[in-house]
Amino acid sequence: MSPTTVSRLLAEQGYSMQANRKRFEAKSNHPDRNQQFQYITEQTKAFQAQGQPVISVDCKKKELIGNYKNTGREYRRVKQPTEVNAHDFPDPKRPKAVPYGVYDISQNTGWVNVGTDHDTAAFAVESIRQWWDHMGKSIYSDATELPIIADGGGSNGYRVNGFKVHLQELADATGLRISVSHLPPGTSKWNKI
Repeated sequence: MSPTTVSRLLAEQGYSMQANRKRFEAKSNHPDRNQQFQYITEQTKAFQAQGQPVISVDCKKKELIGNYKNTGREYRRVKQPTEVNAHDFPDPKRPKAVPYGVYDISQNTGWVNVGTDHDTAAFAVESIRQWWDHMGKSIYSDATELPIIADGGGSNGYRVNGFKVHLQELADATGLRISVSHLPPGTSKWNKI
């Protein structure tokens, strides 16, 4: 029996090719999870009502830099695809792109700062500083506060002392009162960025 026949017979029985779908949480829900989300939502609305910016931050997937295969597509002349390396092995001589995103919830706009080293607390705060210098302070010229929503882990995690130290340095340099609300554990997929 050919693969085409098997496929047709399975389709007739109500089967189709499907990818996995993420649905189940790996960890049990924190008992105060819903209250944490409500608090973040209420705080966001309160700051927005005062004309203060509210941003969501996170480091995104690191990408190899170079002649590697990407999953996207583009229009090219027939039978003239872009040729790339046969294997996607990292080249130790080439850095990885480390994108750190800042999403302005009120403006529905994003900012991405791309580094080539590591996702560190210093890099995370420098990305926020770059957003403020290039976008935030011109949009929110009267801002006195900068509320930040972040995941609980990574370079901007609640246990990362370097993140707190660098945020304080940013607050001192800008005169902004900076606060951070961390999303509950296991809920990073709901981070706006």
